Amino acid sequence: MEYIQQLFEQFFGTEWGPMLFVLAKDLTLIVAIVVPLLLGVAYLTFAERKIIGYMQVRVGPNRVTFFGIPWLRGWGQPIADAVKAMMKEIIVPNSANKFLFILAPILTIAPALAAWAVVPFSPEMVLADINAGLLYILAMTSMGIYGVIIAGWASNSKYAFIGAMRSAAQVVSYELAMGFALVCVLMMSASLNLGDIVNGQQGGSFLNWYLIPLFPMFLVYFISGVAETNRAPFDVAEGESEIVAGFHVDYSGMAFTVFFLAEYANMILVATLTSLLFLGGWLPPIDIAPLNMIPGFIWLLLKIAFMLFFFLWFRATFPRYRYDQIMRLGWKVFIPLTLVWIFVVGAIMQLPLSIRNVFPLNLWF
Repeated sequence: MEYIQQLFEQFFGTEWGPMLFVLAKDLTLIVAIVVPLLLGVAYLTFAERKIIGYMQVRVGPNRVTFFGIPWLRGWGQPIADAVKAMMKEIIVPNSANKFLFILAPILTIAPALAAWAVVPFSPEMVLADINAGLLYILAMTSMGIYGVIIAGWASNSKYAFIGAMRSAAQVVSYELAMGFALVCVLMMSASLNLGDIVNGQQGGSFLNWYLIPLFPMFLVYFISGVAETNRAPFDVAEGESEIVAGFHVDYSGMAFTVFFLAEYANMILVATLTSLLFLGGWLPPIDIAPLNMIPGFIWLLLKIAFMLFFFLWFRATFPRYRYDQIMRLGWKVFIPLTLVWIFVVGAIMQLPLSIRNVFPLNLWF
C-alpha cells in the first residue's frame, strides 16, 4: 500500500498525490462493497424462490443456465430477470409529478447502500470506522421511508397513496421498538462503534454474545426489522389483495426494480446488523481449533445467511397480518417490552461488582 502511495506521489506530485491516493482507495473500497452487495441481492431473490419452492414441494427456477452447463440450471435466472427489467419501458403516468416519480426509487435505494459505509466485515475490513456508526445506520435506514411516501404521492393515485401511508405508519411504529432494543446493546457495550460492540462480545464462546442476556431484545429487533423492510407477514404496504400492490403500483421497468433491490438490500442489512449486535459478528461460536482458524469474514457471512433464511421462511409460512394487529404488536407489545428490558439492564448494571460476580452476569456486564 505504501508503494502505491509513493507511485501516486511520483506521478501527481506531493501536493495532489496523497489526496488522489486516498480518493482512489475509498473508491476501490466502495466498489468492493457495492458490487458483492448487488450480487448478493440478485441471488437472494434466487434463493428465496428455490427455498420457498422446496417448502411448498415444488422445484422453483430450473431452466436458465450459464453457457448450457447442466448443473447450473436456474443460476442464470437473476441475470435474466435483470436483463428483462432493463429492456422494459418506464411509463410515467400523465398526471404524476415526473421529477418526484423518478426521484422516489433513488431515495429508497440510496440510504440502503450508504448505510454499508460503517459496517465492519472483520476487525480490519471497514470503509469508515466512525465512533457513531450505529447512529449513522439508524439515520440512513430511517430515510428510506421518504422514497416510499414520495412514490405513493407522486403517482397521483389513491391506491398508491394509501399504501404509502400504511407503510409510513408501520415503519414509524417499529422504528421506535428497534431503537429501544438497540439502547440495551449500547448500555452493555458502552459504545456506538460497531467494531467495539463486536469486541465486547469476546470471551471464548457464544455464551458471551449479547444474544443470551438480551434474547427478548434480539427477537424484538429482528421482528421489527422484518416489519421495517415490509416483508411478509408485515407486507401491508404491498397488500396485492387489498390495495393493488401498494405504493409502487404505477412503476415499471428499472424504476420498479430499484424498489425491489432496495427491499432485498435492507433485508441483508438487517441480517448483518443482527449478526453484529447479538451474534458476535465475526467471532466464532467457540474459540478453539479448527473453528478459530476460519476467517472472521466467513463467520459473519454464515450468520447473515442464517438470519436471511428466517426472512424467507416467514414468507413461506405466515399469512399477512391485519393492519390493526401490526399496530397493536408494535405499540402495545414491543415498545413496553423494550422499556422494561432497558430498566432491567440498567438495574443489573448498578448492582455491586461482588454480586454480579456470584452469578453468570459477569460474562456480559
